[in-house]
Amino acid sequence: MAQSPVETKAAVARARMTGKQRREQLVDVGRKLFAAKGFEGTSVEEIAAAAGVSKPVIYEHFGGKEGLYAVVVDREIDALLSAITATLTSNGTSRQIIERAALALLDYIEGSTDGFRILVRDSPPGQSTGTFASLMSDVASQVEYILVAAFKRHRLDPKAAPMYAQMLVGMIAMTGQWWLDSRKFKKHEVAAHVVNLAWNGLTELERRPTLELDDPAH
Repeated sequence: MAQSPVETKAAVARARMTGKQRREQLVDVGRKLFAAKGFEGTSVEEIAAAAGVSKPVIYEHFGGKEGLYAVVVDREIDALLSAITATLTSNGTSRQIIERAALALLDYIEGSTDGFRILVRDSPPGQSTGTFASLMSDVASQVEYILVAAFKRHRLDPKAAPMYAQMLVGMIAMTGQWWLDSRKFKKHEVAAHVVNLAWNGLTELERRPTLELDDPAH
């Protein structure tokens, strides 16, 4: 059966793609499919069909679905980490820096929803890095120095700062995941509430916190 003029034109356009253009096209297609169906739920056949190419083209550029997924994840991690790192190294008070970091994560969720959905999903078997958890751990390690300074000012034990950094980043990340599907609040409102809990809680920290459950008087 002869191709229609539209089909012929599309086929010619695909054939004229450079290697770099084809690679970028496959990354875009893979990103959408991985976000919608996850790594396990997406097949090489689906990626090839959506891109209008044969399966060997995907293997040629990425070595398979795993390679394409790794490229997609690496790009998302670089984008998010760069945005957050820029806020953590900016000038301002400790609170302002935390506010900017919270907004940076929410900005990413808002502008790169597909990418964020990919990052929060489970990674392929055998992949020890590139997960959302490892990314947030990297961010937490950068938050530590801010908290160490704040702890010293309040005469708190700076050795506990790494643990509090994990708590703070985890709180922002979990809230971001919730906000992704529940847009009941505006972005700046969410950031303000997160920082309100985190910062006002930090200003009233006990030097030697204990559980009431461990106190016989309760």
